[in-house]
This record gives sequence, structure tokens and C-alpha cells, in this order.
Amino acid sequence: MRTAVLLFTVVLIAVLSECEMVKFGQLCSGNSSNRRRTGDRWGQGHYGARRGNREHQGLDIVCNDGATVYAPFDVKLNGKVIVYTDPKKAAINDGINLSGEGLCFKLFYVKPDKYSGVVKKGQRIGTLLTMQSVYPGITSHVHVQMCDKSDPTKFF
Repeated sequence: MRTAVLLFTVVLIAVLSECEMVKFGQLCSGNSSNRRRTGDRWGQGHYGARRGNREHQGLDIVCNDGATVYAPFDVKLNGKVIVYTDPKKAAINDGINLSGEGLCFKLFYVKPDKYSGVVKKGQRIGTLLTMQSVYPGITSHVHVQMCDKSDPTKFF
């Protein structure tokens, strides 16, 4: 009996923890469900997908070039992200560091309206840059990467 009660308690705590987990709200106009990039000629968008000799360290959320990017919950803007050092990718070399709901994360390929301050859930952060100009045929997307490079999938 004691083992059954302990097991029940552990399962209940796990279920409650999962229910209370932070979930990202809508990131892009035109994608209210935060649909993920699956596969295209440039690869796949899930965390851990192969990128030659390395692994993809984020999750790609479908977003059209020029679409509005929204705050997924109340966030603090913590400065610019430099995505690439390659000048051939300058058209999409922007992003933003954010924190909120106890999380620290980055959004790549976004031209933010500002790099500091606070943005409320659902308010505009900026616009998606023109991914097609650098990666023709790719499924345009926002790349979401946790600051510690852990898997963000559970938050979607």
C-alpha cells in the first residue's frame, strides 16, 4: 500500500509539473499554432537535426518572410544576437536575446523593432528577415534557441 501511495504521488507531481510548464504563445502572424518546420532541401527544423558535422541546436517555427513576430509571453529584450560571421548571410544576420517566464532564449532571423525593454505577450517584437534571399527554397522560419542550448521543443 505504501509503495502504491508513493507511486501515485510521484505520478501526480509529474502530471502537475507538466501542466504548469511554460508554453510559447503564437510567434508569427499566419502561424497561430506555431507549426514547426519539417524538412526541405536545406534540412529539417527539429532540435538535434544533422547539419553536416554538427547538430541543430534549436527549433524552427514556420514564419513567412516579412511576417510579424510576436512575444510568446511577457518578455524582456536583452540585446542583439549575431547569427553568422559570413558576410554572404548579412540579409538574415539578426536576432534578439529574450527572457521571460523563467526562460532565457534567442530568436534568430528576426529584425526586432528594438533590442531592449519589455514586450507584453502577443505584442510585436519585429519582423522575419528575408530567408529566401540567402536560402532559396527553404521553409522560412524563426529559429528558437535556448540560451543553454537545451531542447526547446517541450515549450511548444
